[in-house]
Amino acid sequence: MADPSSYRPKPGEIPDSPGVYRFRDEHRRVIYVGKAKSLRQRLANYFQDLAGLHPRTRSMVTTAASVEWTVVSTEVEALQLEYSWIKEYDPRFNVKYRDDKSYPYLAVTMNEEYPRVQVMRGHKKKGVRYFGPYAHAWAIRDTVDLLLRVFPVRTCSAGVFKNAARTGRPCLLGYIGKCSAPCVGRVSAEEHRELAEEFCDFMTGRTSTYIRRLEKQMAEAADEMEYERAARLRDDIGALKKAMEKNAVVLADATDADLIAVAEDELEAAVQIFHVRGGRVRGQRGWVTDKVEEITTGALVEHALQQLYGEETGDAVPKEVLVPALPDPVEPVQEWLAGRRGSGVSLRIPQRGDKKALMETVQRNAQQALVLHKTKRASDLTTRSRALEEIADALDLDSAPLRIECYDISHLQGDDVVASMVVFEDGLARKSEYRRFQIKGFAGQDDVRSMHEVITRRFRRYLAEKEKTGEWTDGESAQPSVTDGERTAAPATGGGNAVAPVPHDENAVAPMTDGNGDRVGTGPTEDDGRPKKFAYPPQLVVVDGGAPQVAAARRAMDELGIDDIAVCGLAKRLEEVWLPGDDDPVVLPRTSEGLYLLQRVRDEAHRFAITYQRTKRSKRFRSSPLDDVPGLGDTRKQALLKHFGSLKKLRSATIDQICEVPGIGRKTAETIAVALARSAPAAPAVNTATGEIMEEEPGTMGSSGEPVTTGTPDERRGQET
Repeated sequence: MADPSSYRPKPGEIPDSPGVYRFRDEHRRVIYVGKAKSLRQRLANYFQDLAGLHPRTRSMVTTAASVEWTVVSTEVEALQLEYSWIKEYDPRFNVKYRDDKSYPYLAVTMNEEYPRVQVMRGHKKKGVRYFGPYAHAWAIRDTVDLLLRVFPVRTCSAGVFKNAARTGRPCLLGYIGKCSAPCVGRVSAEEHRELAEEFCDFMTGRTSTYIRRLEKQMAEAADEMEYERAARLRDDIGALKKAMEKNAVVLADATDADLIAVAEDELEAAVQIFHVRGGRVRGQRGWVTDKVEEITTGALVEHALQQLYGEETGDAVPKEVLVPALPDPVEPVQEWLAGRRGSGVSLRIPQRGDKKALMETVQRNAQQALVLHKTKRASDLTTRSRALEEIADALDLDSAPLRIECYDISHLQGDDVVASMVVFEDGLARKSEYRRFQIKGFAGQDDVRSMHEVITRRFRRYLAEKEKTGEWTDGESAQPSVTDGERTAAPATGGGNAVAPVPHDENAVAPMTDGNGDRVGTGPTEDDGRPKKFAYPPQLVVVDGGAPQVAAARRAMDELGIDDIAVCGLAKRLEEVWLPGDDDPVVLPRTSEGLYLLQRVRDEAHRFAITYQRTKRSKRFRSSPLDDVPGLGDTRKQALLKHFGSLKKLRSATIDQICEVPGIGRKTAETIAVALARSAPAAPAVNTATGEIMEEEPGTMGSSGEPVTTGTPDERRGQET
């Protein structure tokens, strides 16, 4: 525990200006980010008598080892920078809202030539119009099914669309009138885009215009005695009204607003948001957070606004936002919202009428969400605690394994051998800590040797990180052995600075985040406050396999001098647990929560490994000798294959014939001819399922640009391990 006076800035050092400050712990990890109108006044509040501080604030300042700040021009800039740093560093003492689920949206891909209506989850993409979020995906599909009668917009995938265009036959929706079939030219791209625009207008609440227009067309058709057309229009009107009935009117003045309610107790807070468009509730979502800092309701609302609108622009930020309490001060937040929208935004507390009544409804939803969360959390925590205790008892561990790592090997008949590492903390998956490896120490199929290599590489990195942070003591005999060929891998998710040049496994892929963007922050971190890779050791290593795999993992750790991490294996056949050096396995009861947890960990490792293996195999199948031609991009590759029909015919073509392809000059043609000559096959490829001699080479692109493979999908899938 640090004394705040040991790192308190000297008098006069802190500027009396707006800015953002960061507290760091002894490992240089950012543990708290805050903003202030006056940095001097705000930071002075942290360096007072500890007895006068709130318990959570006292815990933060005694955990910290330093404080630093950045001066900005205005409070709005401070608000923006605070949001960016909280998102980047994930400080442990800041309030961070987590979606209690990944909500589905109704999305219209206006960034495509032929816009598509579909269900989307996850991060929003540029050029896509979003409506929602909805509580269930089926609710979106029901709405879309009703609206397609009136707005027959494309809903098919790119593959189905291209296949229909190639064959000249639309899909079933095109035949029954629920798609305008732009794939076969029934409507032009401009006409189809106009339909998509009308669909979006209806979803944004402009419903009365289309209803009146259809009613007028129905009356005209009836007057002209076109009764079949009038009947179709009548059904269209009924479909629109039925879709509108799914969202009851809650605000009679057709208001566009978001209503935010907060339910809280001493430890947690739940936030509920109702999205009202055109006076109707178009979406609902909720968050729950731990109150890890001393915070008011207004501050909770401010954090919710940052979470809700931090990545939004334009109409996604409504004209009116109704809240239970205003942030203090409210002006910077209101100005920030106006900047995100591009026009004025009213941020206020409803006082009377329909809006106050609706806010009470949202508040009740927030209260119920908090109660439900506490009930589920208590039940889940009890189950996970019992599972960890059962594992500790069965494996004779000193304490419950709070961090479990599981490893699995995957390959296809000895090709594309890869391994996965998944992490469970407190019985829950931590996807940001997942890693995957390519086995390059040898060729062929050898699961035992592969397991030894992966465990060696993982814990060699752990020792290297431990030595770098100064946690290594002189009395420890083992030393990390890192080859010159190993280096730090770049994060798969992008963004952020490069990590320090610590020797690193070049085949280890960086973290993959989950739908909520969770990132483990319990391990040591880099100098800029970001978590390090491989620096946090597990209490238990689980391998997918029996005694041979367990022995290989234990031997790898012994060679590195690591003897304080337990190892076990879970065999698939009888679900028995193997320990190093034991002749007989440990058999857990079939109803054991500990066995269920080990099975979930093992199955997740298997899923992660086989997904990576299939990705690598897919890339290999799509490889082509043309990939080795410098400066030859995908467009010219496709042009070559389309011109000659196959790689075989391209290989037999002369340089002059290759030059006939548009965009291919003589120098490029000569390079292509040399590359194809070097990669000439020794023997014709054979389909292993039928014995048929293939015209194309396996692993190359056919005339359609698709990969040519051998065997049926079921046969190939059955050979995976």
